[in-house]
Amino acid sequence: MEEEADTAVSSRTERKALEKAKILQRESERKLFRLVGRVLKKPEAERSEEEAAVLLLHRETVEEQCKRQVRRNVLKRKQEEVYDDADKMKSKVKQLAVAVEQAKHLVVYTGAGISTAASIPDYRGPNGVWTQLQKGRTISSSDLSKAEPTLTHMCIRMLHKETLVKHVVSQNCDGLHVRSGLPRHALSELHGNMFIEVCTSCSPVREYVRLFDVTERTSLHRHGTGRRCSHCSGELRDTIVHFGERGTLEQPLNWRGAADAAEMADVILCLGSSLKVLKKYACLWCMNKPASKRPKLYIVNLQWTPKDDLAVLKIHGKCDDVMSLLMEELNVQIPGYDRAEDPVFSLATSLLQEEVQSHTREVIAPLDGQEVCLPGSGEQAEEATAVQGGWFGRGYGKGRKKKKKAA
Repeated sequence: MEEEADTAVSSRTERKALEKAKILQRESERKLFRLVGRVLKKPEAERSEEEAAVLLLHRETVEEQCKRQVRRNVLKRKQEEVYDDADKMKSKVKQLAVAVEQAKHLVVYTGAGISTAASIPDYRGPNGVWTQLQKGRTISSSDLSKAEPTLTHMCIRMLHKETLVKHVVSQNCDGLHVRSGLPRHALSELHGNMFIEVCTSCSPVREYVRLFDVTERTSLHRHGTGRRCSHCSGELRDTIVHFGERGTLEQPLNWRGAADAAEMADVILCLGSSLKVLKKYACLWCMNKPASKRPKLYIVNLQWTPKDDLAVLKIHGKCDDVMSLLMEELNVQIPGYDRAEDPVFSLATSLLQEEVQSHTREVIAPLDGQEVCLPGSGEQAEEATAVQGGWFGRGYGKGRKKKKKAA
């Protein structure tokens, strides 16, 4: 027994010594890495003999430092915003107009870049949500209730009305496509809609459209809104698909509509999306088809996207500027957003009297003389302040933590 105890103690001691040695080795490697990094930052003429000797002695570390610097430079270039000059943009838009007119089944993929004109920050731009969080900064408040459909939203709606666009696949949760008047059957909101809460206890799933952001209490893997279904009393949940989640709701995600549209598409126009998330959805790109039979891809974005090399045409410009020129080329009038005709007011379900105080988010106010759908909305609006949506930037930090732990 004593021998077994001694063996166990010896084994533990060896393990601890081994772990300590590994820790010391890693710390030594980090110090060396930092030292080499500092030396490499100096111009060669300013390096001392000792520093030059360090570089010669640790060539592998120097090579790794150089590789990392190349990767950093590439990443920096990909994050830079590039603008086509006026003549180049006009020429490119003419090419796009020809493609739109000749397309038999044009599908539009939209990202956060089409909503920046509505003062909703994008995600991966220089001041985007993910960019700021990566730098350890907090994201500024955005009063999402005051956002209205942009010129691009209205152009897309009109192109659909003119049967030039068959379907729209959106990553945005801001509900602005619906508010522009785009029919819901022609829309797939892959990451949800901040104005919609649903009861999954009902069959089929029962939907409630609201005049306020329903995501106040929700976050990653926590989707309960605090309200109850008026039919079965089941808890209502939001429709948001957070970073790191998989969406399963039929509506408003409408994955079937998106997949069917992609299958029939001969042209795909990507507006304001980095495509870093969309590229992962294989069914949207028809990659199972031979290259010659895939839809022709057109991209409008200021930054690099992972699909640039596959695109027939890449336009570096703001979505509103490009769409304005495109509509001019197509000789299609751009309709203005009319709040009196905003579909959200006719789609919205009134809150029950006991639910009036169930949120503090500002209610979308109709025009003077237009009926208010929600009781007590006036008092709510007075108390409301600039807020972030419950979906806005949520889940990103947790997703990164899980990634780091896994690594």
